[in-house]
Amino acid sequence: MSEERLSLGFIGGGRIAEAIIRGVTGKGLISPGAILVSDISESRLEYLRTALGTEVTDDNLKVLEARETLIIAVKPQVIDDLLVEISPMVRDEHLIISVAAGVKTARIESDIGKYARVVRVMPNIAAIVGEAASAICKGSYSTYEDLELTKKIFEAVGRVVIVDEEKMDAVTGLSGSGPGFIMPIIEALADAGVHEGLDRETALLLASQTVLGAGKLVLETGMHPAAVKDMVTSPGGTTIEGIKALEEGGVRDAVMEAVIRAVERSREL
Repeated sequence: MSEERLSLGFIGGGRIAEAIIRGVTGKGLISPGAILVSDISESRLEYLRTALGTEVTDDNLKVLEARETLIIAVKPQVIDDLLVEISPMVRDEHLIISVAAGVKTARIESDIGKYARVVRVMPNIAAIVGEAASAICKGSYSTYEDLELTKKIFEAVGRVVIVDEEKMDAVTGLSGSGPGFIMPIIEALADAGVHEGLDRETALLLASQTVLGAGKLVLETGMHPAAVKDMVTSPGGTTIEGIKALEEGGVRDAVMEAVIRAVERSREL
């Protein structure tokens, strides 16, 4: 499918759907009028229509009638009923992209009951600002062209990696839950700044930008985090003193354990 003819259908018009729409339209990948969204909330549909310029409907089946590339952006607890509803309308031409957390491609294929082309995506909340870390994997019947199209769509809201589906629980614990793990660190940095005399607004700005900049430094230079750490530590200096406190407090072990427990919980669901 060429970019000029690319169109998208969304079932579910929540925050992640909005972030994707803003990303693909902002990057010029798809025009707003080529996007059709269905949702159960009339107020949400009106917002998407007026704020983003998308086409909207309250009928899920109309999305399947009008679009071949579909993004399923509903909560996991309602996806089975949704898939049974749309199953009679699914055609060979349809590519079904699911962002429903924890829902395996085999489950989607089984609910639809056909040789459906399914790609699963695990984005994170940073898609809202175009900085998501997303992982994608293919189902049994989707093609590598389907995978590449999905990658192109989600690169509009951040960085994308392709993984085997068996790695998706690890992705969920690391990058899916990761923003939640980073927030207490940002908050703690800001609290420390306030403790030492900075006003709250300044402390929070410095803490947030520090985390953002540190991540960008690793991504854009390819440097290992340990090498960056060595760059900013000098013998007997302030940074090494702080790192000693982090090690004494078990921060490294705590962060690893947070990810491991999140992965274990993902496997249970």
